[in-house]
Amino acid sequence: MLDILLTASVSFIITFLAVPVVLEVAEKKKLFDIPNERKVHTRLVASLGGVGIFGGFILAALLSIQGHLNYEFQYFFAASLVIFFLGLKDDLIILSASKKFIGQIIAASILIHLGGIRLDSMHGVLGFEKLPEAFGLALSYLTIIVVINSFNLIDGVDGLAASLGILTMLVFGSYFFAIGYQAYALLAFAMAGSLAAFMIFNHHPARIFMGDSGSLMIGLINAILVIKFINVANDPLVAVPVPSAVAIGFAILIVPLLDTLRVFSIRILNGQSPFTPDRNHVHHLLLDRGMDHASVTLTCVTVNILFIVLAWFGRGLGPNYLMLLMLALAFSGLGVLYYYKRPKRAVLIVKRSDAVSKVQSIETKVVTLTKEKEAQSAAD
Repeated sequence: MLDILLTASVSFIITFLAVPVVLEVAEKKKLFDIPNERKVHTRLVASLGGVGIFGGFILAALLSIQGHLNYEFQYFFAASLVIFFLGLKDDLIILSASKKFIGQIIAASILIHLGGIRLDSMHGVLGFEKLPEAFGLALSYLTIIVVINSFNLIDGVDGLAASLGILTMLVFGSYFFAIGYQAYALLAFAMAGSLAAFMIFNHHPARIFMGDSGSLMIGLINAILVIKFINVANDPLVAVPVPSAVAIGFAILIVPLLDTLRVFSIRILNGQSPFTPDRNHVHHLLLDRGMDHASVTLTCVTVNILFIVLAWFGRGLGPNYLMLLMLALAFSGLGVLYYYKRPKRAVLIVKRSDAVSKVQSIETKVVTLTKEKEAQSAAD
């Protein structure tokens, strides 16, 4: 337990000290995330918080995890470096979706073929157990890529990705600690400590964003932990065996994971690339209902916790019935969000004789200015 506390403390302190330095550099070099019609922020904000997160995480993990006893972790750290520099380059010089995808494939191949992070069984989902090697490899690649991108895509509101990351790391870390998988617990708590320190600067109104270098990194560590959890928790010989581990692993990541799968599906059905940006994410739906950043973050984290609790107490139902129940509840909630979506505010731009100004918009009401009213406004 002392190792866990020390690791989390070291990562917290390093990230807490690193982020102000990153802010200072970003200010001097003018490295900001520029607002556009898709983004919810309206001011220039530094987007290199992932540098501080990665620094605290990697140093704490390297200091605490014994590599000679856990050989696979050298490959985890190698994949982490690939993802970090991929995200950092995208934060500085925007990369195309194809280049980001290739980088993620490289990181996934390191995890699967060298680190042993792969799915060889469906563990009873849809009645399947042992998988053919080719299908298992394809499923492993798909799982890792989707989980990596899930935290990247959910990072659209101040504090949301970091808060969900802290939640998932605490859950996975606690389980691995309980069953004696010390190295995996340290990996999770090292990331949790970094994210906790980052949250000090990222809560609304955010002083800094984590950028792709941070969100992709959270996704990568979650991909490692969830696959390891599924493979270990189903073993009846483990200290704390967990029935329906696949469904519980899905529940731990349900908010970012289901949102990503839903958005990817919509884009593909519309004939677009799954990586095409839009405003169809769950946090956009909540913002459109009038919630602020803090309320959106609190709502998403609370919903994620409720699904974890539901999955834990419903694990006796089996993975299929439990997954079906969770999906039914999740899509019912999304249906409510779509149905009660607030109408967007219309912005009317009027050309005046002296300048061009924006008239304050009101909901679903268009105001037409006549020449007489225009002249009267100019006189006032």
